[in-house]
Amino acid sequence: MDGFSAIPVFVAVVESGGFSPAARSLGISKSAVSKRVNQLEQHLGVKLLHRTTRKLSLTEAGKHYFEHAAKAHNAAKDAEDAVAQLQGEPQGLLRINTPMSFGRLHIAPLIAEFLTRYPKISIDMMMDDKVNDLVAEGFDLAIRAGDLPDSSLIVRKLAPLNSVLCASPAYLKLHGTPTQIEQLSQHNCLQFSYSQDVKEWTFMRDGQSQSIEVKGNYRVNNSEALRDAMLQGLGIGRLPTFVAGPDIKAGRLVTLLDEFKMPNKTIHAVFAERQYLPAKVRAFIDFAVEYLAADQPYWEQE
Repeated sequence: MDGFSAIPVFVAVVESGGFSPAARSLGISKSAVSKRVNQLEQHLGVKLLHRTTRKLSLTEAGKHYFEHAAKAHNAAKDAEDAVAQLQGEPQGLLRINTPMSFGRLHIAPLIAEFLTRYPKISIDMMMDDKVNDLVAEGFDLAIRAGDLPDSSLIVRKLAPLNSVLCASPAYLKLHGTPTQIEQLSQHNCLQFSYSQDVKEWTFMRDGQSQSIEVKGNYRVNNSEALRDAMLQGLGIGRLPTFVAGPDIKAGRLVTLLDEFKMPNKTIHAVFAERQYLPAKVRAFIDFAVEYLAADQPYWEQE
């Protein structure tokens, strides 16, 4: 039975590409992961992994073992999920991955009420603007903003992701208000590092796209930090309405060139395809839809 109990650990090591990420996804120490894999190799009498300081790879025996171990591991998870559905009440550890700003502003405020409603669930949430591998990192679901790469993940729409071009009244008073897209090249344009078009901004008008090359003295990988710079009058920037909405309503930021729109995107909940969707995952997605889903999300409403 030692080999069976080590399967989840071995699968986590292979799928995440190392002992450290496997330890994080399993919630145990790196040394415990290494010890469990060593015990498995001793139990089987073969070497499963080639280990170097830089790389981890499967031996031939390891490839064969992983192929069957992964199937066994997934079958065990499906069995657990099937039983959990019969139990009715969602329960267990729920691991969630969200973008930093959206997670802090619009997901984190929901957690207390969700856990009150479902007291047998506990949550481990990681906020990160980089797109993490949902399966390899051991997340049950993720909130993704923007375009989604083709994958086997299942998606559920939560809300539209609208962005606006804006600046503070103080900046516009000092530098003037642009009335044409071309005039942006004369302004200090602040940039979000993870945008696909950091230096060349694209807008839509009457079904036609128009791009303009911009420059500025500040680039940052967090939308709230970008907002702070704009509020202090540093320059013009693009912000999602889920960040800029309250400041626009209060007059702290002013939208610009409103006839030009940025490409429409969507905020989704994504999760791995499973024969049985865990009740805890379904409960959280339904809860998020209850609060967030709308053609005009609450952060854009008057």
